[in-house]
Amino acid sequence: MTGEKREHWDEVYRTKPSDSVSWYQPRPGPSLRALDELQLPATASLIDVGGGASSLVDRLVERGWSDLTVLDIAAPALEVAKARLRDEAARIAWVVADVTSWQPDRHYDVWHDRAVFHFLTEPEQRLAYRRALETGTAPGSAVIIATFAPDGPERCSGLPVQRYDAVALATEFSSTFALQRDWREEHTTPGGGRQSFQWCVFRRH
Repeated sequence: MTGEKREHWDEVYRTKPSDSVSWYQPRPGPSLRALDELQLPATASLIDVGGGASSLVDRLVERGWSDLTVLDIAAPALEVAKARLRDEAARIAWVVADVTSWQPDRHYDVWHDRAVFHFLTEPEQRLAYRRALETGTAPGSAVIIATFAPDGPERCSGLPVQRYDAVALATEFSSTFALQRDWREEHTTPGGGRQSFQWCVFRRH
């Protein structure tokens, strides 16, 4: 299954410019605002799960963050980000992996995931994700997760998704993480479409 998923996402990034995919953001505003509210020092460690070609890592480098990791199943997506960052790319840890089969070898102060979790439509996939999340965090770690909201798309990039409101998303993580804040976002796609997202910020017990 991991091989099929990797082929799917590799093909997406080989055939489409990174600024034309529906999840593209010119500026990762919701993520940056969530991080601002956490009031973390630039020395905090952060992993962007499914970060791909996102510019979040660029903005954090600009802010002086020094311990950054970007994980994505699609190597071509990470290559886009590396090329954009040029010399700064050497300061980032780049991980090509499917998060549901990945075993973190360290803890992160912040686990950030914009639009990976909602692709996990099977219970065993979500369980595997939670295992990675719990291995990669420690008490006090913050978790920022965004998924499609109940009125968001039913599919993305040709794949089915699982949609959540704040209560449903909190239920997925309640055994280990406490919901701190939640909000909705209306994302505008490059094609002018509108997508409803649910954002949640958790703290590990």
